[in-house]
Amino acid sequence: MTFATRFLSRSTRQAYAAQSLRSEYGIQFRSFAKGAGPAPTALKGDEMLKGIFLEVKKKFETALGILRQEKITIDPDDPAAVAQYAKLMKTVREKADLFSESQRIKYTIETRTQDIADARSYLLALKDIRMKRGLVDELGAEAMMMDALDKVEKELKKPLMRNNKEGIALLMTEFDKINQKLGIRRDDLPKYEEQLELKIAKAQLEELKKDALEAMETQKKREEFKDEEMPDVKSLDIRNFI
Repeated sequence: MTFATRFLSRSTRQAYAAQSLRSEYGIQFRSFAKGAGPAPTALKGDEMLKGIFLEVKKKFETALGILRQEKITIDPDDPAAVAQYAKLMKTVREKADLFSESQRIKYTIETRTQDIADARSYLLALKDIRMKRGLVDELGAEAMMMDALDKVEKELKKPLMRNNKEGIALLMTEFDKINQKLGIRRDDLPKYEEQLELKIAKAQLEELKKDALEAMETQKKREEFKDEEMPDVKSLDIRNFI
């Protein structure tokens, strides 16, 4: 058994499956359970759990079937490899009915903010979600949004509540001004989503490369592999081992 085969049969398979599918299934499981509503009598207990896990199993098998069809080049520094990986993961999401990153963020926002009554707490919750997702506010939009909220609340002479339709309309007008200033157009949202998916694809490939190198270094210390040369990460093909 070669170094590459031994390595791929354990570490890469586990790392890749976890990295590529963990977040999608976490959201899908919660979404499935949330959307199921009150369980019919016949589906309570074990039967309901069985139904949920069979659904997740089906999605998992669909995803793996797609991943077995195309080689992934673990090279985060190659724009073509990043684009190919992002395209493949988009196919996985579409075929297995999984959330995209923007859909996951939307779902998180909806669940985290549904009980928030005031606009300020809502914006602070959005900031917290952004930071926990590792997203960077490169344009400084959050500070501008807070300034806009301060302006509206000063005009209203009271905190802005989310059910205040007139106040929210004023805030949305201020947000439109911010978007115009930053050159953000609603029609460009698909482009921004694509850019986000590319950033995520690059980050995932970087993590896979890191895990692969660490696993190979660990294997290299074993007596049976001490004289073998470590393969180039880009040459690894995990399709035969997932």
